[in-house]
Amino acid sequence: MSAQTVVYLFFLIIYLLILVAFNKARTKYAGGKVGEMINLILITTLLLFCSDYAQVLTGLFPDNVLFAVQVILRAAALSFLAFGGIRIGSD
Repeated sequence: MSAQTVVYLFFLIIYLLILVAFNKARTKYAGGKVGEMINLILITTLLLFCSDYAQVLTGLFPDNVLFAVQVILRAAALSFLAFGGIRIGSD
């Protein structure tokens, strides 16, 4: 296992901790702007988790396919966060 794979696995663990913590907070702060922001963070973190999980599948797919999937998922996560933040902020 390479050092890069270990780093990606560490990122996956951090993403899982964030998802668990914010999922618990979502039930506590349901509704309102805080609830919307928690949902925004959850979806962004989930997309980033999927992006880094694609790196773990290195042996199954060609590198250019994995890179394309990572770029698309990261762009989707950042776009979702930006447009969602603008929408919530403008309310």
